[in-house]
Amino acid sequence: MVSPSTSTIEVLNSVIDGKKYITSEELQKHNKPNDLWISIQGKVYNVTEWSKQHPGGDTPLLNLSGQDATDAFIAFHPGTAWANLPNLFTGYHLSDYHVSEVSKDYRKLASEFSKSGMFDKKGHGVIYSLSFVSLLLSATVYGVLYSSSFWVHMLSGALLGLAWMQIAYLGHDAGHYQMMSTRGWNKFAGIFIGNCITGISIAWWKWTHNAHHIACNSLDYDPDLQHLPMLAVSNKLFTSLTSVFYGRQLTFNPLARFFISYQHYTYYPIMAVARVNLYLQTVLLLLSKRKVPDKVPNILGTLIFWTWFPLLVSCLPNWGERVAFVLVSFCVTGIQHVQFTLNHFAASVYVGPPKGNDWFEKQTAGTIDISCSSWMDWFFGGLQFQLEHHLFPRLPRCHLRSISPIVRELCKKHGLPYVSLSFYDANVTTLKTLRTAALQARDVTNMDPQNLVWEAFNTHG
Repeated sequence: MVSPSTSTIEVLNSVIDGKKYITSEELQKHNKPNDLWISIQGKVYNVTEWSKQHPGGDTPLLNLSGQDATDAFIAFHPGTAWANLPNLFTGYHLSDYHVSEVSKDYRKLASEFSKSGMFDKKGHGVIYSLSFVSLLLSATVYGVLYSSSFWVHMLSGALLGLAWMQIAYLGHDAGHYQMMSTRGWNKFAGIFIGNCITGISIAWWKWTHNAHHIACNSLDYDPDLQHLPMLAVSNKLFTSLTSVFYGRQLTFNPLARFFISYQHYTYYPIMAVARVNLYLQTVLLLLSKRKVPDKVPNILGTLIFWTWFPLLVSCLPNWGERVAFVLVSFCVTGIQHVQFTLNHFAASVYVGPPKGNDWFEKQTAGTIDISCSSWMDWFFGGLQFQLEHHLFPRLPRCHLRSISPIVRELCKKHGLPYVSLSFYDANVTTLKTLRTAALQARDVTNMDPQNLVWEAFNTHG
């Protein structure tokens, strides 16, 4: 049924063969939270009210509002989701609906994967990962409680960091509904291994991660590239863009210029303690007035983490070892933060909202795969196949290596980039990107560091 607020169509619509049509230009006008339409396979749907209860949050729908979202819908939804669409149908079709050749191939590929049952065949990776994590956590606790050796305690901290890395991959799987057989069990697994064991809210992760997938490498829509004042991957951020995701300005002030001017030196130290920011983001979200799915379980799970982790650390003999233990665990986990940034920091970026009709193209431009031997798949959690994951986010990680050649050939067919670098080369490329932006930041300021610090002090007190 058509929303009362949109009962007067301002452009000429037509009726052909009993069907009502509007143009893409008319569809674009319905792009506000209180008037939100999208198109899927040429049919127009009013998702204004649905966005408030959408399992993936309202951000993906808002980012693709007023345009065709077929490819994104196919990527993120199982076949059962199509049954919900008739209730949202406006009665309109797009008169100028067009499917590109690359989208046709992408949809055909997604259909073939679905018919073969690949989205449901999760393999035994979850069992192996859970067993490995349990072993790491047991060794950590044993080393802390039953050894008096400083070096054993530091090794225990490293093992905890490694466990957190593997748990993060499992949390990622659960968040994409890849880990367990049902949505309910995936939700439980996400809160248990995310909030309870790592202290990072699965609700916060899903909120930011869904936006990242939809708006991959958009400087003002993708939260995964919005790290001012510490990091900037492009000089386009020097114009103080407004973050659509956070609803605030990404201010490029003297303090940001100072930090960014040296970011190619501070990149690894920042990654080593980046976990602190994730804890902070979790607390800020859970204490905010924003509607958070499963807020109470998320809060309880986070409290469980902040009970067992301080208790474990307190079992160490002195404050020196306690601080060292935490730092070692954070530094080891920092390897994973590096892994995540390698996939996107050096890829192409853009400014503006994502477009539903260039889904495949934007994913290829904004992602970088990390090439490695199959025996190292556990270390990357499958996310070394970043493009494959972005194109098929519901596909269990055990299939990503097998579809890689298919995706590569599809990119070659349509003249699109397929970037796959070694771990070393990806690090070098990322550092070059950060260094380029750092030097550009220095040119923008035309000031020496002492003046920058002085100006920052006077500006921010």
